[in-house]
Amino acid sequence: MIGNKWDSYLDLLQADYTEGDALDALGLVRYCCRRMLMTHVDLIENLLNYNSMSSLSFSCCLSSPMSLLELTLHLCHCFGEV
Repeated sequence: MIGNKWDSYLDLLQADYTEGDALDALGLVRYCCRRMLMTHVDLIENLLNYNSMSSLSFSCCLSSPMSLLELTLHLCHCFGEV
């Protein structure tokens, strides 16, 4: 699992590590794991800004691990688009 390495990866990049050196420092040597961090787009904070219903809570999205597809479908359902 590499989800817990995102913040560490960002910290290393802020410390002027190159992407490759940061991934090496985290012990991510397989290309599939490296791809997950290098291509990740952190959207959850941006999505929360578009909450048009003040009573809508996204704590359900953040309380359990979800795949990107599950999260997307869940958010569409929250906004009534599914």
